[in-house]
Amino acid sequence: MRKNSIKNTRINGEVQKELSGIIQNEIKDPRIHQMTSVTAVEVAPDLKTCKAYISVFGEESAKADTLTGLRSAEGYIRRQLAKNLNLRNTPQITFVLDESIAYGVRMSKLIDDIAGQGED
Repeated sequence: MRKNSIKNTRINGEVQKELSGIIQNEIKDPRIHQMTSVTAVEVAPDLKTCKAYISVFGEESAKADTLTGLRSAEGYIRRQLAKNLNLRNTPQITFVLDESIAYGVRMSKLIDDIAGQGED
């Protein structure tokens, strides 16, 4: 199966949807920030591994705490995925902090600042 095949794209979407629901509704770890979202998921073609890109709105300490909490709840999350999704293998999840949203907000603010200076 190719990495970007239709089947793999569909599996990525399903895993992302389930992960979002599990993180938002089922995990009660206080280290996990309320404003946590799953921005993307890349499941390997053999369904053995999975990279979940996590975006956390908040300070650096909240981001670090959220990643620590998610890594400690990895076994529970994997069990819930296995229960909710009918996959041949349940992938081993690796959580990666996604800074793209914060980067985009920062760039947008810089552009607005420059555009505001040009109008003076």
